[in-house]
Amino acid sequence: MHVLYVHQNFPAQFGHIAQYLVDKMNWRCTFASQTPGGKIGGIEKIEYKLIGGATKHNHFCTRTFENTVWHCDGVYRAMRNRPDIRPDLIVGHSGFGSTLFLRELYPDVPVINFFEYYYLPHDVNSDMDFRKDLAWPTHDLTYLRSRCRNAMILLDLQNCQAAYTPTQFQRSRFPEELQGKLQTIFDGVDRSFYHGYDDTLRPPVAERTERTLPGGVKVGPTTRVVTYVSRGFESMRGFDKFMQAADLIAKQYPDVIFIVVGTDRVAYGGDENHIAPHKTFKEWVFAKQQFDLGKFAFVGRLPQDELGKLLAASDLHIYLTVPFVLSWSMMDAMSCGAVVLGSDTAPVREMIRDGENGLLADFFNEEAIAEKALSVLRDPDAARHMGRAAEQMIVDRYSLEAVLPEMVKMYEETAAMKSTLPTWPLPPMSNQAPAAPLAPARQTPPMGTVGPFISSPQPQRIVPPQQQQAPRAGKSSPFRG
Repeated sequence: MHVLYVHQNFPAQFGHIAQYLVDKMNWRCTFASQTPGGKIGGIEKIEYKLIGGATKHNHFCTRTFENTVWHCDGVYRAMRNRPDIRPDLIVGHSGFGSTLFLRELYPDVPVINFFEYYYLPHDVNSDMDFRKDLAWPTHDLTYLRSRCRNAMILLDLQNCQAAYTPTQFQRSRFPEELQGKLQTIFDGVDRSFYHGYDDTLRPPVAERTERTLPGGVKVGPTTRVVTYVSRGFESMRGFDKFMQAADLIAKQYPDVIFIVVGTDRVAYGGDENHIAPHKTFKEWVFAKQQFDLGKFAFVGRLPQDELGKLLAASDLHIYLTVPFVLSWSMMDAMSCGAVVLGSDTAPVREMIRDGENGLLADFFNEEAIAEKALSVLRDPDAARHMGRAAEQMIVDRYSLEAVLPEMVKMYEETAAMKSTLPTWPLPPMSNQAPAAPLAPARQTPPMGTVGPFISSPQPQRIVPPQQQQAPRAGKSSPFRG
């Protein structure tokens, strides 16, 4: 079996699965992405490049679709230039729209698309409407755009032969009439990195000595360790609520260290539109309240092995999120046997049963978060049953070993549809690349003006290929945020 994976990044959601298929099942795996080509662990990487994208002259609401079409084009041209690649199955990430044009190149090759999210404005579980506590206005253009952002997702869902989402919550976001095509199969936690080390890195309190944790953080034998992991420090992942709760915790239990993994940027949401003159959401949070920064260690991003060891040493892991895509970091922490205190929001409730395999608290109530955190920190040994139950749940249901049989079954059943698909001759290739969008010969109306072209505070621009910077490297640590 030869599987062609398509994703903007590498390894993303597919790399660890591809590696297993190569190593354990002797399958051939090729991976098309924007990262440099080459060969890693037996997986051939093919780089695709963009030669265009949305600009300020595109309608604000169509820019997401415009960008995804350019991804489709980049993937198509990269694979057209590799006629030796003849896959039996294509697996791609919807949202980037990267597999859509491959139907013309491989008409008889079945496609599986991975779906992460469907945008629903004005919904009780909408990420757009959840943070009402910030009193940030959501402009009409944002709502209008959300009604267009599903365009490529819907095309992908119609074009593929099979589809899946990682959680039931994410599946529930899709229209009911389309959910029948979507299976729920989690990405799979790699337990070679994320496991509890038999509690050797988190010994009983009475047996602890001074330790140096990943990130170079030294902790004394009585110091409690609280972890927080997020790709970016942002409102959608409750960074402000974490800091407020941490401040309350430290005042009531001073012998504590908060180890924060991630980078000072916004990965999800539009925080940048509301925090001026501050450059980052973290700066904005720190400007609103003073914190004892001696209680915090901001260690940046960590490699997978180091992150796994840190989570396996944590007394408590705090994970907060609005209703949105569930972060790998929460599942990784559970796999490492950490006691996870999560926000009582829909994606978290799917995984955590309060008091059994973790704890839940109101996202908006920092006092409640602190109270539950203190109950663990005052007696970590008494809370270990929750961490062990969390790790066992991952082993049984969400580890790579647990999900692979179902994943491989879907791959094999979908690949068998090859004989049912219509075929046609490969059309001749155009002599020129697709033209980049041209600026219209008219003045662009100001922000907020209703018309065929609407400017944006941060317009994108087309950069000639020779001037493009190298694409951002894939995730060094596999968490969504």
